[in-house]
Amino acid sequence: MTRTTRGGGLDGDPGTGFLHEVRDAVSVRTGLLVIGVLLVQLAFIASYIGAFHKPVPHEIPIAVAGPNAQVTGQAVERLRALPGEPLKPRAVRDEAEAVEQIRNRGVDGALIVDPRAPGDRLLVASAAGGSLSQALEEVVGAAEKAQKRTLTVRDVVPGAAGDARGLSSFYLVVGWCVGGYLCASALAISAGAKPANPARALIRLCVMLLYAIVAGLLGAVIAGPWLDALPGNVMAMWGLGALLVFAVGALTLAFQGIAGVVGIGLAIIVVVVLGNPSAGGAYPYPLLPGFWRGLGPVLPPGAGTFAARSIAYFKGNGAGGPFLVLGAWAVASAAVTLVLSLLRQDRRARTRQQPQLP
Repeated sequence: MTRTTRGGGLDGDPGTGFLHEVRDAVSVRTGLLVIGVLLVQLAFIASYIGAFHKPVPHEIPIAVAGPNAQVTGQAVERLRALPGEPLKPRAVRDEAEAVEQIRNRGVDGALIVDPRAPGDRLLVASAAGGSLSQALEEVVGAAEKAQKRTLTVRDVVPGAAGDARGLSSFYLVVGWCVGGYLCASALAISAGAKPANPARALIRLCVMLLYAIVAGLLGAVIAGPWLDALPGNVMAMWGLGALLVFAVGALTLAFQGIAGVVGIGLAIIVVVVLGNPSAGGAYPYPLLPGFWRGLGPVLPPGAGTFAARSIAYFKGNGAGGPFLVLGAWAVASAAVTLVLSLLRQDRRARTRQQPQLP
């Protein structure tokens, strides 16, 4: 049995022409979506390679302690004068204060100067990122070598045995983010991407919250007690995971409310294309180029990665700011989703009330 196509020809009839078949198979909307996918792909490549292809230390916070104020001040000035400003040194009273600042996430390392000895000591925290502690060793080691002094390195906050180069926190956060936008995408397109009325928007947000609570718990258990990759408080990690998953999911629902199915792609741009390379996973913030260094802390992946490391290794110190960032994303995105649904309902109500022309 044959079927007549829009062009008047028969389905499968080669006489209809190749161009007609192309138009029939690929609509203008489909073509635009394909172009959009290409742009996202190119942005993905540019973002990841741009962030990772040439890590350079920039103003790594480091404490400096010496036997007296004069020696400490001289060491601070010497480190501050290094070409390219790889370090941001600050003077502290003694080694105990330096260690406290490292564990409070105020600095990423500390140089303990002893002019009576042939060399000095560098304190690092590899749990904050293996590449960061390695960069500190290289920069400070070169500065010490220029002074004809040796350098001894001590890791005061080492990573767990199952946390290679401190990347487990980052991978946990990536998994949570993926779950957040995939769950929200499924909720948005399960009914053909119907625009959300207030009831539908509220239901989607409630389902997203329940999913986030479960996903946060399971992720924390897998990374902690099950695989023994991340130490730290499981309950705190659960709370972080639930907040992060909900924030990313609500963000995806908000974009979907703004732009329909295209909004899912916008969420991927924010979370994956921009968020992951700037998250401080493979290379913590002081090693990233300026654009990504400034962007990372205000996006969900970056805030989540910093908070996860703080919970796992630093007793939660420094996690307050990232939690506020994630809370802001969650509240703002949920509010946008609900407000858009109310506006859409109001617009439909006014349309129905308009008198119909005879």
